[in-house]
Formats: sequence, structure tokens, C-alpha cells
Amino acid sequence: MKPFRAAFAAVPATSTCMNCHKQIWAESPYLEPVRDSFRSGKPLEWVRVHDLPDYAYFNHSIHVNKGVGCSTCHGRVDQMPIAYQASTLQMEWCLGCHRNPEKFVRPKEEIFNMEWPPENKAEKEIAKGRSLVAEYHIQPPKVLTSCSTCHR
Repeated sequence: MKPFRAAFAAVPATSTCMNCHKQIWAESPYLEPVRDSFRSGKPLEWVRVHDLPDYAYFNHSIHVNKGVGCSTCHGRVDQMPIAYQASTLQMEWCLGCHRNPEKFVRPKEEIFNMEWPPENKAEKEIAKGRSLVAEYHIQPPKVLTSCSTCHR
């Protein structure tokens, strides 16, 4: 299962990690467990960096499919020697995006572009965000901020 296609925020297979880590920080001692897992085929025992409460429902794939890039929530993981939580993931933080999705969506071909700014700030960027909201059929803020969207 690919974590960006799953309904829940899954942890990637070691082979997915190694797609980049064959080239990025390939010799880092921090990544020896990843390399060992890749060589042996034994899954890693992950320590979750982003762990939502059980009462909060989160569909990973819908965010990716609606133009929310990885770095918007996870930060510049390509520049992190060790992963850390870049965003609070508290309800108010999530609502900021749900109330103004045009500030955070990007073209789908840029989802994995870590250099893409996490927020559209210039009026031209926000205008493009508005067109993407319409193109991707993103629900209006009234629906996106309904309690039952995340609390089930």
C-alpha cells in the first residue's frame, strides 16, 4: 500500500524510503536501520512523528488527491537529518487550511515538489489556488469545517 494513496496516514515501505535515500544521506548513520531493513526485508519499527488522536479521522489520500503537497504538512523532509513534526496538526492548524484551501492547494504534478512553498501568499498564487479549488471540486469551507468531517 502506498501511504499517499491510503485512506489513513500509513507508514511507507522501506523500498519507498530507499528510492530517495539511495542518493540522499546514503551514508548517514541515522539511516542504517533503513538500509538494514532494505537489505534484510524485515520491516522497520517506526516511531510515529505525526500521530493524531484516535477520535480524529484523517484521510491521507483525499488531501493528496485534492492538491495538498507533502511539504505543506510535513515540512521539508528532504532537508531533515531526522524527521520531526513541522506542523502542530492541532485542530486550529487544520482549520486554517480547511477555511482557506486556495492558500494551500497546488497543481497535482507539484504534490511531491518539496521546494514548492507550503502556502500561496501572493494574489496571483491565491488566484491560481482558487481555480484549483474549483478544478479539484474541493468542498466549500462550510462543509470542510463541519465537525463530522474529522470527528467520527
